[in-house]
Amino acid sequence: MKIKSCFFVALRYLAGRAHEGGRYLRGAAAGIAVSLIPIFVTLIVADGMIRGIMDRYLELGSGHVQVFDYFSDEIEDVAEIIKEYDEVRGVWYEQRSMGIVVGKKNRTGVNVRAVEPSFWEDMGSQNFLKVIAGNGKPETDRDMLLGGGIAEKTGAEIGDNVRLLTVRTNPAGRNIPTVTSFTVTGIVSSGYHELDALWCIVSDEGGKRIQSSDYSSLIVKINDPYNNVDDFAGSLNMELGPAYRVYTWKELLRSQYTSYQSTRQMLLFIMALIVIVAAVNVSSATSMLVIERQRDIAILKAAGAGTAGISGIFLWGSFLTGFCGAVIGSSIGLLLGRFINQIIRFLEIVISFFSGLFGGGDVKILDPGFYLETIPIVIDWYSVFLIFIFTILCSIIASMIPARRAGKLKPMQLLMRK
Repeated sequence: MKIKSCFFVALRYLAGRAHEGGRYLRGAAAGIAVSLIPIFVTLIVADGMIRGIMDRYLELGSGHVQVFDYFSDEIEDVAEIIKEYDEVRGVWYEQRSMGIVVGKKNRTGVNVRAVEPSFWEDMGSQNFLKVIAGNGKPETDRDMLLGGGIAEKTGAEIGDNVRLLTVRTNPAGRNIPTVTSFTVTGIVSSGYHELDALWCIVSDEGGKRIQSSDYSSLIVKINDPYNNVDDFAGSLNMELGPAYRVYTWKELLRSQYTSYQSTRQMLLFIMALIVIVAAVNVSSATSMLVIERQRDIAILKAAGAGTAGISGIFLWGSFLTGFCGAVIGSSIGLLLGRFINQIIRFLEIVISFFSGLFGGGDVKILDPGFYLETIPIVIDWYSVFLIFIFTILCSIIASMIPARRAGKLKPMQLLMRK
């Protein structure tokens, strides 16, 4: 039989009447579609969460590249060199240290960040920095911004004076505790608790008064941090020479990024097992179809159809079953993933309503203290394509054995059974 003939016979079986065996293939296609829906929703949610979290780390935390100078205190001098690169969006000097903030209610450890105020005016910073109260940047060397968690823990409010305890290293190499008073002029949040939980932000001038320059760096942002950061860091490292060390965000955030990617892959692996189970149903559906269409097989055999032709009909049937199931499942899954934020909000309203009937409070499916309040929609079309092809291949492979058996059936035996 020609390939075209096998295809149309298989299509007739899939679209044919229920009592002719089509119900088996359509049921298998429905099973594949149902199994794919959670995979694509999981893919979109996982990629969106990872991208949303990493964007916040890159734009508000580590930057895209950091440059360190381990041999002198002249790191600010190379900022003008870095700004000459076309892909560079901005360069800022930053000092970091640990300290203790003492508020009117409590005291707590903080991560002190002394960075140029223009860093918070950058487009990327503005996109992800949420100003809860007050200003979004320190204006003077006495101004301080606190993360929302720190402000809540210490009871600090806009206009309050707080004390910051830090340690400086004097010229003799001794560590000297320093207590400095600051005015809280802003309470901010990144939208991700793990990033801003310890934020205590002062201006670069305020940082120089209270910190040593032991941990200072240049934060660099470029136009495409996900694709061009390695090439940019390599060329910058060659130009600056061995006196400076250039780190990309992939090196600075390796543990977080690896952890997120491993979690994503594990979730997709578990979901892929569901697809494999659904593909096994295609094998069962093909076996049942062979039983239902034994008379057709006998007639085709008697008319001269070979083993390969008969097997080809059922392999085409499994292909069409997997293809239809993949199209339907991927379409619904991508559609649900596209509107996942609206779906979550709707579920929260419904669950909160029923919870209120029994004396409960509002329900949050994604706790904003540990997850993003809104999931960015990121569709990895390459992964979508791979999952689509994987589903069809599983369907074909699963039906190979019953298809080969159908091709080996003897026509006379089949006709005598009737």
